[in-house]
Amino acid sequence: MDETAGSAEAVSRFVERFAGQLTDAGMQRMAARVFAALLASDEASMTSAELGEALRISPAAVSGAISYLSQVGMVSREREPGSRRDRYVLHNELWYETFTRRDQVLGMFEKTLREGAAGLGEGTPAGVRLSETAAFFEFLQGEMHSMLERWRVHRAGLGLPSA
Repeated sequence: MDETAGSAEAVSRFVERFAGQLTDAGMQRMAARVFAALLASDEASMTSAELGEALRISPAAVSGAISYLSQVGMVSREREPGSRRDRYVLHNELWYETFTRRDQVLGMFEKTLREGAAGLGEGTPAGVRLSETAAFFEFLQGEMHSMLERWRVHRAGLGLPSA
């Protein structure tokens, strides 16, 4: 077996394994496969044709997956210079941005839960449950902020290139 074939096989194994884990965690199956393929590509970008060939999926499947990944802010579409073809690109600092967006969602949930608890009556069983859930999201937000800051410091210490 030559080095290229082994490498392609290793990429394929990784893509399917990680995509399976993402699917188990709730991501759409095709979106998970496309995301994993982009993550495993050296350039962190591929065309629709490249994705279709690598994953053995139809252009419609690629389009649907890219639509979902774009909507949740995990990839963007860029035009290849001098071409009519689009490339699908992973965002820089993908995980940091993803968790930052989750932090915003937690804040929205917390506010709605507190309003719900006040409306239902904070002394009622439902109100107590909503208040506890709001407190949990507030706690997660605080932890998320400090964790993301620790990541920035840690990342700088690893000497990784800036995104």
